[in-house]
Amino acid sequence: MKIKGAVFDMDGLMFDTENLTYQLQKQILKNDGFDFSLEDYKQSVGKRLADLLPFFQKLFGEDFDAEGFRQKCREAYIKYTDEYGVPLKPGLNEILKKLKSEKIKIALATSTTSRSAKRTLKIAGVLDYFDEFVCAEDVENGKPDPEPFLKAAWKLSLNPNECLALEDSSNGIKSAHSAGMITVMIPDLIEPTEDIKNKCDYIFNNLNDVLTIVH
Repeated sequence: MKIKGAVFDMDGLMFDTENLTYQLQKQILKNDGFDFSLEDYKQSVGKRLADLLPFFQKLFGEDFDAEGFRQKCREAYIKYTDEYGVPLKPGLNEILKKLKSEKIKIALATSTTSRSAKRTLKIAGVLDYFDEFVCAEDVENGKPDPEPFLKAAWKLSLNPNECLALEDSSNGIKSAHSAGMITVMIPDLIEPTEDIKNKCDYIFNNLNDVLTIVH
């Protein structure tokens, strides 16, 4: 079946923002007297805000000001990206251009808020490639639930099995696989388990490799 749509995750897939976010969070927590390991951070990757707040309170105690921490992280991220821009993953512009040239519809499915996601896409210069958006506030159930990808397919007026789902996280792959999409994983900070590999139609090293399956 010809691919008619492509649904992209954002952080860790299109942009090297997972590593950036970890470094910013680590410094903020260090200033407040907390240690935050990369392994701790990996457990938070792909979680929605509603799940992140109790995660940090469990990690650092019930008195931890998770909402205040989130705000500090947001301010630090904005300050950094305003000054330095957004670090792109290799092949991003090339795959987006290829998809457009093939008249393949493109959507975003992210656990980030719409305001934040569109700001990041705009800074990166790729906002106009996207036809539709499914962000945190657009779904009741985030990844690994299939809802984000099912809604993306619906917004594109396509069947899920006509769409590529491009993801870097295990929760994202679970979501896309359950939705019935063609799953493409490009691992970022976390390598896939055997179970996740079995849910992937393709596993690539970078976005340039996706060009091999877009015709």
